[in-house]
Amino acid sequence: MKTVNQKVSIMEKIGYSLGDGSANLVFQMMMMFQLMFYTDVFGIKASAAGAILLLARVFDAFVDPLVGIWSDRTSTRWGKYRPWVLWTAIPFAVFFVLSFCTPDLAERGKIIYAGVTYTLLMAVYSFNNTPYASLGGVMTSDIRERTSISSVRFVTATIATFVVQGLTLPLVAKFGNGDDSRGWFVTILIFAIIGVVLMLITFLSARERITPPPSQRTPIAQDMKDIFSNLPWKAMFVLTLFLFTTLAMWGSSMSYYFNYVVDKNALFIFLRGMGLVEVEGAATASPWHSLLHAFGLIAKADLSNVFAVGFSFFNILGSLIQLAGVILLSGFLAGIFGKRNVFIVCLALTALFTGLFFLPSPTDVGTVFLLNILKSLAYAPTVPLLWAMMGDVADHSEWTHRRRATGFVFAGIVFALKAGLGVGGALCGVIIDNFGFVANQVQSPAAVAGIRLTSSIIPAATFAVGVVALCFYPITKKLNENIQAELSIRRGGADKAR
Repeated sequence: MKTVNQKVSIMEKIGYSLGDGSANLVFQMMMMFQLMFYTDVFGIKASAAGAILLLARVFDAFVDPLVGIWSDRTSTRWGKYRPWVLWTAIPFAVFFVLSFCTPDLAERGKIIYAGVTYTLLMAVYSFNNTPYASLGGVMTSDIRERTSISSVRFVTATIATFVVQGLTLPLVAKFGNGDDSRGWFVTILIFAIIGVVLMLITFLSARERITPPPSQRTPIAQDMKDIFSNLPWKAMFVLTLFLFTTLAMWGSSMSYYFNYVVDKNALFIFLRGMGLVEVEGAATASPWHSLLHAFGLIAKADLSNVFAVGFSFFNILGSLIQLAGVILLSGFLAGIFGKRNVFIVCLALTALFTGLFFLPSPTDVGTVFLLNILKSLAYAPTVPLLWAMMGDVADHSEWTHRRRATGFVFAGIVFALKAGLGVGGALCGVIIDNFGFVANQVQSPAAVAGIRLTSSIIPAATFAVGVVALCFYPITKKLNENIQAELSIRRGGADKAR
């Protein structure tokens, strides 16, 4: 097996990470706002919108393995996985924009349009993100370097999360100026253009350093047999499925929670204490206040934008806490206790704090924000670990079967990720619809109860399933070190044989 220096420069790590920043502009938008956009802006019933998110996953069941197989067998002067980042950049942006357009159609036409554009967006996501994730698994075999790459990657991803969750609604209001459809179109168009630029930088920056053994045959049936007999892969598949089911459910539900459950007057008073409301009678505003106002992050006294400002501040605060946790805690804790153990403890704490969101009353805004800080801090160390652990799974498969199929390994996980997005969004839509949710109206007590459940107890339970899955993940810190040592010897022998 051909190997080179396994150290990766900081500039290459940053360049690679920008691809995840680009993908997260799309991912976070789908997770946080897609369902609400369909119900409150495009005018699709919640259960129908949820069905769209779920049915797109059926189509993806065929796309993701295809992408993994195809990318593993790609051979170009740029490598196997890197060229896909280039080839899919513009189609990814185009379908991102189309998925947030609002053509003037009848109800059935809207459902068809939303279903087609969302499904195509998810298909392009597969062709982009599976090779991108696989690229991270072949940039180095060094355990610490791989964790470092993931940490840098998720710093960038968290910044993108900050941008999407914190600025989307204020930018929509600012660009739309009363026309939500126009506001969404302009905002998404800006994000899509930025995304293309970031993908191009990733393509130009990253390099592939691990290649399959030169004598490796590539039968698809053997790829499937290797993967489905791999316990670490199965544990990670279940973890990813329930993790992203939970994130999509909670993210979708919290937008409804802030819009329909949290008391607007209490939220305005809380924001005033944070200095995020209009200053009456002030001759001149501070530069900081003016900057926030320019981004639409200042609440108006008439409460017309208090939901957008409050929810954006909630997300910004969570993103900043998560970013600090990724930088300060993830690599440090994983280096001492191992990735699996850190993931188990932190995800269990995340489930606990998520469940506690059921307790605050509509006027208890301070407690809502406190729980968000605790939840974000608990979840932060896990953020870079998922993909670093998938690189370890690809190594474990090579160690066990003496064959490497990085793309196919990651394809299953990307499928689980997107299936989770679809299932989580669908569950949120179906649950709140069955509790009597009606968009853009004051909600009944039953509808409020449904929103609160999908914001707390239910996602806490699905987080807990992920904790159980991790208990079956066998790659401890010691085993991982042994695997890397043996693979290094094998690869060195392969190089001499050549």
